[in-house]
Amino acid sequence: MLPKGMIAAAILAVTTGPTAAQDPTPVEEGQALATMYCADCHATGATDDSPLAGAPNFRDLHLLYDVSFLSEALVEGIVTAHPEMPQFEFDPAQASAIIAYLKSLEPQK
Repeated sequence: MLPKGMIAAAILAVTTGPTAAQDPTPVEEGQALATMYCADCHATGATDDSPLAGAPNFRDLHLLYDVSFLSEALVEGIVTAHPEMPQFEFDPAQASAIIAYLKSLEPQK
């Protein structure tokens, strides 16, 4: 489980305006987690490019698979064949927030 203090600091760093004093939404928390733990390699925003060649853009993950199915992997630890990819383990609430953020990046139907 990741320290809540680190999450709160990241959330405050990415939220501004009147919502900054309120509890973050799951999408905001997921964005903060993605920014904190994934943005060194992956494009985590709606328009940025991945800093690491070959690392998929988060906004395109839905094209590869249903991101809802990532919950178990996020909690148990994502392990890939890529040596650059560190293993992450999130608690269930954090995994749900990350998935909410990934879904928010999908085109609206």
